[in-house]
Amino acid sequence: MPSKPFLTDIQTLRERARRHMERGAVTDGYQADREAVIRVLNEALATEIVCVLRYKRHYFMASGIHAQSVAQEFLQHANEEQVHADQIAARIVQLGGEPNFSPEGMLSRSHSEYVEGTNLIEMIQEDLVAERIAIDSYREMIGWLGNDDPTTRRMLEEILAMEEEHADDLVSLLEELDGAS
Repeated sequence: MPSKPFLTDIQTLRERARRHMERGAVTDGYQADREAVIRVLNEALATEIVCVLRYKRHYFMASGIHAQSVAQEFLQHANEEQVHADQIAARIVQLGGEPNFSPEGMLSRSHSEYVEGTNLIEMIQEDLVAERIAIDSYREMIGWLGNDDPTTRRMLEEILAMEEEHADDLVSLLEELDGAS
């Protein structure tokens, strides 16, 4: 194996750091297509916002004998999805982009749908479908990024782990409600 220096020499690092300072964290070493990453992150942002809205509706509309505990789960998930949206928006800004919070076209940018459900079971099922969509979407985004943007990839990996936990929570709720019938 040929010998190759581990790190660029200090003088070169210093010189590169002074070029394009207006780009902030996006240095010459950034290898991803920044515009494409911002576009994909804005789709993820729309997905998270749609999930927040759906979970909030389900929280307020939950009714029936098991509604209180299920509603609390909906609220917790809504709050966690909001954290994801905030993380994604912050990363978009770090990359020099603008997070798209416009309601115009939100559903067309979102990977998940906004399905209300008419009862507790349907609400849980629709949330589970949305979580499963998010899981596959985030897996694809992570694979697409590879090593070109490790910071964004790591953020998405953390969000993916939470989405998987949400899906597991929802399956458990369905099993509990099925056993209670």
